[in-house]
This record gives sequence, C-alpha cells and structure tokens, in this order.
Amino acid sequence: MNKISRQLFRTKDLNSILSESHDPDKRLKKALGAFDLILLGIGAIIGAGIFATVGTAAAGDAVRPGAGPSLILSFAITAVACGFAALCYGELAALVPISGSAYTYSYASFGELVAWIIGWDLMIEYGVGNIAVAISWSGYFVELLRGLGITLPPWSTIDFRSAMQGFAKATELLNSGVSFEQLTPGLQHAWSAIHEAPRIFNLPVICNMPASLIIALLTIVLVIGIKESSRFNAVMVTIKLLVLGFFVLVGAFYVKPQNWTPFAPNGFAGIRAGAAIVFFAYIGFDAVSTVAEETKNPRRDMPIGIIGSLVICTVIYIIVAAVFTGLVPYPLLKGSLAHQKAEPLTLAMQYVNLNWAAGIVALGSIIAHTAVLLVLQLGQARIFFSMSRDGLLPGVFSRVHKKFKTPHINTIIIGVTVAIFASITNIDEMVDLTNIGTLFAFMLVCLGVIVLRIKEPHRHRAFKVPFNPIVPLLGVGSCAFLMTGLPAVTWIRFMIWLLIGLIIYFSYSINHSLLHPKNRA
Repeated sequence: MNKISRQLFRTKDLNSILSESHDPDKRLKKALGAFDLILLGIGAIIGAGIFATVGTAAAGDAVRPGAGPSLILSFAITAVACGFAALCYGELAALVPISGSAYTYSYASFGELVAWIIGWDLMIEYGVGNIAVAISWSGYFVELLRGLGITLPPWSTIDFRSAMQGFAKATELLNSGVSFEQLTPGLQHAWSAIHEAPRIFNLPVICNMPASLIIALLTIVLVIGIKESSRFNAVMVTIKLLVLGFFVLVGAFYVKPQNWTPFAPNGFAGIRAGAAIVFFAYIGFDAVSTVAEETKNPRRDMPIGIIGSLVICTVIYIIVAAVFTGLVPYPLLKGSLAHQKAEPLTLAMQYVNLNWAAGIVALGSIIAHTAVLLVLQLGQARIFFSMSRDGLLPGVFSRVHKKFKTPHINTIIIGVTVAIFASITNIDEMVDLTNIGTLFAFMLVCLGVIVLRIKEPHRHRAFKVPFNPIVPLLGVGSCAFLMTGLPAVTWIRFMIWLLIGLIIYFSYSINHSLLHPKNRA
C-alpha cells in the first residue's frame, strides 16, 4: 500500500522542473514581455463571457434567479475570488516559469496523481471550452455575413445533431398544419439543411464549416510562432476594447436610472447565481501562466501579466454591466434575454433603436471570440507539452519545431481535433462545465502556494502572495463558494470526466511517467 501511495503522490523537484527548459530539443522561444502578457490575458478574458453571459446572469434561467442590476456586484464578487487566485498564480508562475500552468505547480506541490487530475481537468477549460467558443463564433459570423447580404448554405453552418433534432420538430409541426413561414428561423434552418445537403450513400453531409475553418486558421498562426500569435492577438484585443468602449460611450446617453430599480430583484440569491455564471467571463487570465517558458523575464513579468490583465478586465466589466442594465429594464431581460440566443449587448443596442450600433457590437463579438480561441488553443498546447515532457502523454506532444520553436505537432493535433468536434457537435451547458473545471484548478493553485512555502521555504520568490496563508485560503473558500452556485448536473458531468481521466492515467500514464523507477535510468 505504501509503495502504491508513493507512486501516486511522487512529486517533481523544482530544480528538475526548471532544468527541463534547458533541453535544446524541447526549448521554446523566449519572445514575450510584460505588455505582451497583459494583452494575452485580456485576449483570453474578454470574449464570449462578457458578450454572451451577461444576459443570462442578469435575467436568470430555468433553474437560477437573475441578478438584475446587481449584476455589478456579481462581477465584483467574482473578481475578488479571481483576484485571490491571480495572486497565487503570480507567485507560482514567477517561482516555476515553465509551461504547464496549474498542472506543473500541482506536480511540485501535491504529486503526480493530483497533477494528472489537474492536467485532465484543464482540458475542460481549454479544450471543451474552445470547441464551444468556435461553435458560438460560427453563429455570430454567419449572422454578420447575412447582414452583408451573403448567405451560406444551411447544411454548412449547423451540426448534424442539431439539424436532425430541428428537422424532426419542423416535420412534426408541418404535418400538423403549420406553414413553413410560421416555423421559427432555427427550425427553418434545420429543415433546409437536411433537404439541401449533399448526400453520400443517401446520408446528408452536414457540418459547421465556419467553426472548423477558424480553428484551422488559428492553428496555422500558432504553429508559425509565439511572437506572431502575440501580435495577432494584440490587434484583436485593441479592436474589441474599442468596441466595448463604443458600447459604453454610446449606450451611456440612453441609460435610464429607473432601470436600476429594484437593484437586486432576487436578493443575494440572484447576486450569487450571477457571480457563478459570469465567472466564465473571467476565465483566461490563468492562460498567461502557460507561456511562462516563452517569456523573456518571467519572474518579473508573469505576475504583472496575470494580475494586470485581471484588474483591467474587472474595471471594464463593471462599467459594461452598469450600462447594460441601465439600458434594458429587468422585466424585459427576464422575459426575453433569458430565452434568446442572440447577443445581449447587441440586443441592448437594438432595444434603444440603434441597429447600426448593434452591427458594430456584433463585429466586436466575432473578434473577441477569435482572440479567446487563439489563447485557449495556445494554452491547451502548452499543457499537453508539459504533460508529454513528463511522460504522462506520448512524446509526440513535446516535439518542438526546429525553425519556429513551437510545439507544432501538438498544436496541429489539437487544432484538428477541435476543428472536427466544432464542426459536428453541439455542446450544451458548456459554460457551467468549463466553470467548475477552472474553479477546481484555481483551488489547487491556491493550496499549492501554501504547500510550496512549507516545502521550499528558502527558495527565492520574485513575487510573494501577501498575508500567506490567509489570502490563499480565502481563494480556496471563494472558489468553493462559486462552485456551489452551479447546477447538480454539472457536478455529475465533472465527476464522469474525472473518472475517464483516471482510467487513462492508470492504464498508460502511471507506467510511462519519467518518475517511474524503470524510466529514471
């Protein structure tokens, strides 16, 4: 029993972890500075969350009450929880400036089994989240093209499962006497997709082509180089910040203070539920830690990038939330936004009859989604890179391109996988599943600070979390608090996901780990 326990909880020495980045065959290019990191953080944070979740958070859904105008407090509460985690990420990223983020920190703190669980868990945030964001991006892109008078074939913009479900519902209504024109646009789209699709062996060929194509484009950018990816991200960050600034400046002239009353229509329950939902809008600052190995001066710049991007985005979010809830009255939010799939910020502009402004906001949403896709895919590749370098995944994932110095094969495999699933699947309740996985990782990062302070008390720390262990424990508690606001079905799905990961670990990773006695020679 003791032997098994030692295997499962064997830890990596910090000196060993730091020495890995010196291998010339597995060394990533150092090209990023503090400003690049802040932009990467903003690129990952400001995206689908602020453009898509504020409507549900303010209005509520079938199982949770809405925050209403107190959405401002929901953002503030979530920012505090993320702030505690960001401080912990800052210390660990400066102490262990290696690709891998929470996975690497857990390996040094808690041991191999916990590290594997975190690495597998982060696939939800980076992998599953990326698939869903790509699908969401496709929807906004198709709508933008339609506004420009360009209509793509229905079978090329929908996944097979959604098309079949919509077709069955549409057929049922048509057989009951409802005319095609009376069907909802979504049912019309699904019905047309099935009828107009090209066929192979009489099976309709249906796929979400825009979703797969955007992933393919970003994969090429990521393979070419980290600096090129950073520059591409910087352009997108600039545009989407300008769009959000546009929303605030234009919308401010139409804000009605009476819309902020009552401020908390559902009391603290609504604020708490809103905080759990908008947490998705903050996911991404931890992705900064995955490029520590590609940062010129990580001990100084990593804390600046992580904490700086979080502070900037928090201020932006609170201002946007104030304008949004001031534009649209809560009764309308509750009656429409909670049940509509359109973008809430776009609808807010349409509500005050600024359709031209709604188009600009929609364009900003597409760019915001693109930036999130870029950083999440970049982060996923770096997580796999570190796990492969440790032997927990096949060695192909840690190969580095001789010219570009990027994990090219890793990036391509992930890009192809995400593109395939984005083109054929439709992920329900993606936000909640992504949130619970990320919150779990945040909790272990906070605990990791406490553990490493005990295990490595004399090691130099360029950045220290203040008031240790109080701040890390507050981070653990606040993340646990947000997790309790998620539905029970999300917990069940999360446990199933972890079970699958454990099966893979015990069938492959435990014996291929470089810490296994037979692999140490």
